[in-house]
Amino acid sequence: MPLPDTMYCAQQINIPPQLPDILKNFTKAAIRTQPKDLLLWSAAYFRALSEGECLPVKDRLEMNVATQKTDTGLTPGLLKILNKQLSPMKTCRKEEVEKKWKGLCLPMDQFEALLSLGGFSSDIDWMGFFALGCSALGGTLLSSLKFACEILTEDEEGGPARIPFNTFVKLYTYLAHVDGDMPQDHINNFLSSLQAQVMLELASNEVIAKMSAVQESQLQGGHCCTTFTASLRFAHNITSPGTRRM
Repeated sequence: MPLPDTMYCAQQINIPPQLPDILKNFTKAAIRTQPKDLLLWSAAYFRALSEGECLPVKDRLEMNVATQKTDTGLTPGLLKILNKQLSPMKTCRKEEVEKKWKGLCLPMDQFEALLSLGGFSSDIDWMGFFALGCSALGGTLLSSLKFACEILTEDEEGGPARIPFNTFVKLYTYLAHVDGDMPQDHINNFLSSLQAQVMLELASNEVIAKMSAVQESQLQGGHCCTTFTASLRFAHNITSPGTRRM
């Protein structure tokens, strides 16, 4: 015999005060991220939330870059999530990368292909894996570097997508070596010419920064540290022609 329905009044139901905000944020995150497997992603989301880790959530809703001919499953937004979660480690255990990969509902055959292409085993150099992920998105060396710059930059969307020159060198060198068809002399000559352009632009930016600082100092009564700070800002955000949006 079924139990009779029990009626509760509002005063008898205790709703945890954090619950509405948790559910609201979860719903917004799910809509923004659009996971292929909602339950699998939800488990990864609440696990990360409970452990205080970076959430598997996209910054914004994006159109999938995968085409009908080449469905990689990976998107710039998903790769950016992985980079936020794993880049602080620099060298990651394969199991940890695999767990984050599965949490984003990405295909395991692509994960295995990237491991094989990079020759990774139990330990994974994250920057190398990240570069291969950009290669899966871009197809060509130039397009791969474009994706890398747009994912790694701290500039606002639509800006120059600047990254540190040393980071660009590591990504370019790694992908060129993986390609295998590019002679080392060509790699060295390209980076040398690029560095010369970077230093020229850096010098130009420093002059502009100092001129602006002098004008600001004259207007505000003078702060001698302004020029130094402005010069440092340009020095730490070197922009090369290869790292701009196209």
